[in-house]
Amino acid sequence: MNSPESGTLAVPGATLHYEKRGSGPVLLLIPGGAGDAGMYEGIAAELASRYTVVSYDPRGLSRSPLDGPLTDQRVEVWSDDARRLLDLLSPDEEVRVLGNSSGAIVALDLLARHPDRLRRVVAHEPPLLEVLADPAPHHALFAEVREVFRAEGAGAAMAHMSRGLGDDGSAATELPPEIREMLPRMNANLPVFLEHMLCPFSRTAPDIAALRRGADRLVLAAGRDSRAQLPLHGPAARLAELLGAEVVEFPGGHLGCTERPREFARQLLAVLG
Repeated sequence: MNSPESGTLAVPGATLHYEKRGSGPVLLLIPGGAGDAGMYEGIAAELASRYTVVSYDPRGLSRSPLDGPLTDQRVEVWSDDARRLLDLLSPDEEVRVLGNSSGAIVALDLLARHPDRLRRVVAHEPPLLEVLADPAPHHALFAEVREVFRAEGAGAAMAHMSRGLGDDGSAATELPPEIREMLPRMNANLPVFLEHMLCPFSRTAPDIAALRRGADRLVLAAGRDSRAQLPLHGPAARLAELLGAEVVEFPGGHLGCTERPREFARQLLAVLG
């Protein structure tokens, strides 16, 4: 696969590293969790046959340094970063966006604030706990994960979260070679995610009224293999109810783009329109 072209963009408080490849309308891929632009390496080549595929390292992660000290991250700041990238790379045309996990929270905020910039938004499993009927136990789990991180480190915290989500690891698959290159960076990003993203992002309340106005541009997506994981699969289903939409199931689980990249890419192309 051809190497992407990389660049940087100065935004308030940070400098973003971004990558792009392909040609055609812009498709922005927003990473989730501790991931960076490399999270989408498994699907980028197929998508680049139809789109100019852009991904980036969110502020404070990997190759996107902050200008000042690290603090709790805010969804609206991250969606403003995404908008600035779109203004740079596609100033005059509507774009398509995929966000996964916390990246899906950012994508939804981007849609709520700037629907005129977007042709289609695919939000894959945004863990917006506030839309659930009873978010309290899930907030408690994520708070426990943060406390375990503070006391025992990232490995113990991630194991605690997996147990809390009912993930025994039996469905784990070997990552494609192109994605493995990201793993050292992702591991280095885990403290940022666990301390400064997990709880603030999952406690965000989406602007339902604004999302209703942009619902014709929105695809709510969830993994087939994560149906039993209510904090991950449940918010997409609940948002679909609130917005009068349907949930489109994608191959794999919460990280289907890395677990089943080829099937995930095909499903994404089918819904992008």
